[in-house]
Amino acid sequence: MKIFVLVKEVPDTYGDRKLNLETGLADRAAGDVVLDEITERALEVALSYADKNDGTEVVALAMASESSTASIRRALAIGAASAVHVADEQLAGADLGLTAEALAAAIRRGEPDLVITGNLSTDGSGGVIPAMLAEHLGYAQATALNAVEITADGVSGTRAADDGNQSVSVSFPAVISITEALPDARFPNFKGIMAAKKKPLEVLSLDELGVSADPAAAPRTIMTTVSEKPPRAAGVKITDEGDAGAKLVEYLVQNRLV
Repeated sequence: MKIFVLVKEVPDTYGDRKLNLETGLADRAAGDVVLDEITERALEVALSYADKNDGTEVVALAMASESSTASIRRALAIGAASAVHVADEQLAGADLGLTAEALAAAIRRGEPDLVITGNLSTDGSGGVIPAMLAEHLGYAQATALNAVEITADGVSGTRAADDGNQSVSVSFPAVISITEALPDARFPNFKGIMAAKKKPLEVLSLDELGVSADPAAAPRTIMTTVSEKPPRAAGVKITDEGDAGAKLVEYLVQNRLV
């Protein structure tokens, strides 16, 4: 079996995040970047299956700038057998549509049985890439899984629903996405870090994938304006003079909170 796992480099969640007000993009030069934790969990799902099933190949797939090699190598150090890095200057600021198209082209080229992703990244938080990939590829999909069981024939799992848990199952080929309910990824040891330097890492451009970033080729999202988040305004202070309860109720009613 061949499993592709989407991994993504994101700004460190524990650091400051800033937008470039000219481009509207996250200023990645302003702080540390790391491999997104949810993609590490997705990688752990694949590796846990591979540990118990000989012959399973786990491939990490990333769409990122050329400077992101270190983060992709971390996926190899954790345990992926190889990696595919889609890197092209035309992808800077790519919208979800172009991102899904480029990733789907790379996946189609590798012909995996299963694609595993996180449910949403910590930077863009779009949450639609897994479904878009399944549509591009013509694969079955099972998204936002809190539990996953992979067999030789397909994948089953559960997702949270309004009235409890929902059981889902799909046959291969398939795309699944997982939530933070899945276990943390294993920590790369020294042996894994050294081995990662020798593992295959293929770099692909849009031309090699047959994908065009030209807005005329397909509908694209157009950013019209970007601005800084306004500073937080002072809240309303209620002084208790024997009527604080009434004032609180009045405030909640005026703001339609009750």
